[in-house]
Amino acid sequence: MSGRTIHARAILGQELYGRLPNTKVLLVGAGGIGCELLKNIVLTGFGDITLLDLDTIDLSNLNRQFLFRKKDIKQSKALVAARTASAFNPNVRITPIHGNIKEPQFDVAWFRGFDIVLNALDNLDARRHVNKMCMAANVPLVESGTAGYLGQVQPILKDRAECFDCVPKPTPKTFPVCTIRSTPSQPIHCIVWAKSYLMPQLFGEDEDSGGELDEAEKQGENAGEIAALRKEAQAFKAVRAALRSTQADDGASTSSGAAQIVFNKVFHADILNLLSMADMWRSRAPPTPLDFDAIRAGSFVLARQTQNGTAVPVPTTNGQVNGTGGGSTSAERTLNGGGATSSTPPTAAASSTGLKDQRALSLQDNLELFVSSTERLSARLRAGEDTISFDKDDDDTLDFVTASANLRSAAYGIPGKSRWEIKEMAGNIIPAIATTNAIIAGLIVLQALHLLRKSYTALRNVHVQFKPSMPLSAIAMCTPNPTCGVCRDTYTEVLCDPARVTLKELVDGILDRLGEGEGSNEGPVEVSVYEDKRVLSDPDWDDNDARTLESLNVTRGKFLAIVDEEGDFATIQVAIGALPPHHPTDGPALILPSPLPAPPRREKPRPKTPSPPPPPVLAGKKRAAPDDEVVEVDAPFAKRARTAGDVSAGAIPFTPSKKRRLEEDGLIMLESAEEKIEEDPDVIEID
Repeated sequence: MSGRTIHARAILGQELYGRLPNTKVLLVGAGGIGCELLKNIVLTGFGDITLLDLDTIDLSNLNRQFLFRKKDIKQSKALVAARTASAFNPNVRITPIHGNIKEPQFDVAWFRGFDIVLNALDNLDARRHVNKMCMAANVPLVESGTAGYLGQVQPILKDRAECFDCVPKPTPKTFPVCTIRSTPSQPIHCIVWAKSYLMPQLFGEDEDSGGELDEAEKQGENAGEIAALRKEAQAFKAVRAALRSTQADDGASTSSGAAQIVFNKVFHADILNLLSMADMWRSRAPPTPLDFDAIRAGSFVLARQTQNGTAVPVPTTNGQVNGTGGGSTSAERTLNGGGATSSTPPTAAASSTGLKDQRALSLQDNLELFVSSTERLSARLRAGEDTISFDKDDDDTLDFVTASANLRSAAYGIPGKSRWEIKEMAGNIIPAIATTNAIIAGLIVLQALHLLRKSYTALRNVHVQFKPSMPLSAIAMCTPNPTCGVCRDTYTEVLCDPARVTLKELVDGILDRLGEGEGSNEGPVEVSVYEDKRVLSDPDWDDNDARTLESLNVTRGKFLAIVDEEGDFATIQVAIGALPPHHPTDGPALILPSPLPAPPRREKPRPKTPSPPPPPVLAGKKRAAPDDEVVEVDAPFAKRARTAGDVSAGAIPFTPSKKRRLEEDGLIMLESAEEKIEEDPDVIEID
């Protein structure tokens, strides 16, 4: 027994430890959690690991992803992580894959080849995809995630524990088009505008934005604002041409002149156009058009108009708004705080000596940064780049978004942000902490070992909390949500040639013989067929039935959902797989599963039994008026306590149901002949 394995053998036991070298593990993600997790499973003794990641290494990864070095920047995370971790254990076999987990070759059959899947992903869409694939392949999964000091680990096992989609996830925050484009009120509105609208308009593909505006109009957004935005979009074509032109306009350098054209269009002309729509500013303060030359000269005074039309100068604080003395002639000098002069307030000079990305930028600073970044991006377009998109690690695009967002914020009277803050917000960066990643990676391995032991009662959903008194919270696993649209579906797989199999052939093949399996006598009759959110057919529309799967873009790795229109049976999820490698060319184009899927009946909620009407109020022997307040109860009414007179020979026998029916007809049944009612002209007493 070697010193490398002695402790692991003692802790795990000989039986479990002996299985680890042959346990096939799929690790999805080689980022913050993935690097720590790969190191852990290699040192624990797992011997057959497949590592998949689509991303490449960025400079910002190096502070927490310790399998990478500076020399590895721009290389594949999966390849570099596998090479580095292999040195930790010479007996391990790591297969790196630089690819997207949603690619068609990673289908259900591929997932079925693993004993366990470990997720170390950072986006919701990929997590949901892996969760569904593991449900279809019936492979245990350990899900995980971190956000700053918080983290969670969730073991997922089909039919025994809830899956990733059993609990609804919050919808990502979105903003109305008109808020972003016309009436921002928060810094994030200006940042989203600079990153997702201005940057693509100027440096991205020349796409018609009419579709977005058409959709906004359908949603009922302000028609006047949308008309102005359409006019604005047309004017951008001339600005795009100026950025790509090799000819100078008015004697200035080409790119500098283009930067001024962009500025005057976006921060002056467009704002004047918005101000012309007086109705828009009845309930909000209007923006202020910016003046390129006045800001550069230091003579521009930013003033905000109140709703009654009076102008109120905005005071300069620490160079954040007007900052007349804080400008500089180069972006690097601006960001490094070299723009402070003798006229700069002491507080501004002090802040300029701070970290480059964290110093507050004045209006002049932002203008110089805007011109500098526009020049650099324009030069890249003229050098041959077709399009340039935002990347938080691309200094040129980050500088442009920083300057554009802050200039727009100044025009609308919104506080500006530092370059570091804008990088966090524009890059959707959740602060990542190496210690949290390490804790979560260790917890993933513990839950994975429970799954391999089949110690299902020991499985725990573990949360790392920002609570010193209880940093870890372990919760017993919940059973699957009976209404979950992922793990409660019935999964099956067909092998086929999508170019030769029609939609009707596949659906009929799955449904026609439903009921032949043991214990099932029927199946859904009327069905609709979906691929993701696309409706391919329903009982009243069969136009696609004769089309091949390939023509419908239903190919390997995708799912067809066969949904019972009556809702009596569970949905059947049909995974599309490839025919076997040596399948004869004249063989069948469709191989159905055996046995065919037999979806269980759904348990429909039982209708609530209507409550019986309340008993009559006998104090005055009058029936309650129809609009009297009635409290409904589900339990039977308590019987009236018998008295000595109830057992007399004169007692009138009746059942509660008969009594209710008579009362509904306006008759009051008395308990005995001796019972009296108040005199009432509306009551007729019958012997």
